[in-house]
Amino acid sequence: MKNFKVLSLALAVASSLTTFGAVANETINMQAQIDDLQALMAKKENDVIFFGYARYGAQYQNGDTRYVSGIGSTGQTVGRLGNEANGGEFGIAKKYTAENGAVWDLAVMVEHWSNDEWGDDSYGGVNLKRFYSGVTNIFESQPGLYVWAGRDFHARLQQGLNDYYVTIEDGQGGGFKNFDLGGAKLDFGFVGGVDDNEGSLGNDNGKYAATSKIKGIDAGFAKIDAYAHFGFTSEDEEIETSGLDSETAWVVGTQIKFDSSSLHVRYGDGANNSVMGLKGDFQSLFVSYEGGFSASENWDINYLAAYYNQSGDDATDQNEYSLIVRPQYRWNDIHSTWIETGYALVDEDSGNETDGWKVTLSQNLSIGGLPGSRPMLRFYATVGEKDVAPQGSANTTTDTVSFGAMFEAWW
Repeated sequence: MKNFKVLSLALAVASSLTTFGAVANETINMQAQIDDLQALMAKKENDVIFFGYARYGAQYQNGDTRYVSGIGSTGQTVGRLGNEANGGEFGIAKKYTAENGAVWDLAVMVEHWSNDEWGDDSYGGVNLKRFYSGVTNIFESQPGLYVWAGRDFHARLQQGLNDYYVTIEDGQGGGFKNFDLGGAKLDFGFVGGVDDNEGSLGNDNGKYAATSKIKGIDAGFAKIDAYAHFGFTSEDEEIETSGLDSETAWVVGTQIKFDSSSLHVRYGDGANNSVMGLKGDFQSLFVSYEGGFSASENWDINYLAAYYNQSGDDATDQNEYSLIVRPQYRWNDIHSTWIETGYALVDEDSGNETDGWKVTLSQNLSIGGLPGSRPMLRFYATVGEKDVAPQGSANTTTDTVSFGAMFEAWW
């Protein structure tokens, strides 16, 4: 607990940032819109769209490791800027409007995340991630109801600064979105996990998730989303052999959305961020507060503070803390400079501790110069350190010094 007081102070500072004249945050997580393709297509006039997300570049390592990673369970806990590997997702979608007014779409997407941080060389790194069809405007009483079936991103709730999915249940199945309850909307889905032994090219792996979400509840001071997921297995022979045939898991959580920030609270039994993980006697709690504000006409500041706890007979009992702050200065509508700082701590009940920090300076060229403007070219330098302190043993410290050039785009 040597760093607990430092973390407590840092979290308090992050929480107080919203008192500095909070303004609606201009940093829009466009990758989340790619995840929700229906929302993206609704904004497009063309019947056929090419969509996706990608980042590629080179990073020169001049320290022990290229990235400051592997600290905790919630993504890039010391920040993603200058700390993320190459990859992308590329898709085509077509919209059809029938004479009866029904609006159909058909979409396919492949992904490439073949690298030491994300992928697995055993299946080549190129996978069929999405292939589905859906339709809306088929019920007179529910014109906005969207019914879908196939393989798709599912129940994804993403955070930007740490590149973390608070929930994710990707798979193949079906369901509906945007059932109007009057004052809120309901999503429901049933999906099966895809066999990991073949990347995303396999069939159902015998693990399933039923998901539900009520979104857009107007509480006056904020908009509230609430969700519940349940995971279970089939009578598949491999499932029985693995001993998972009697396993179940569930996750419940909420996202409270203020004008320029949001509070996430998630609790899981048998699960971290996916109920298809089926972790056994494993309980987890995740709380985070993220947002941003404009400090002046040229300064934007984004921040994220997070806490995670896991416990149970099948878990390593531990607490995790993370703080990321990213000031961004806009010189004009092309040039900007970002400085991202992050710190994370994993404190195990056994006495083992792992902590780390990272600072990245990035000079950027982009369309518009705003924090969410893309495409963007980045030329950056990263320094950081990870320290592993086992109880009763000597510390092991690895340092990171790296330089890179990368483009990032969503479309």
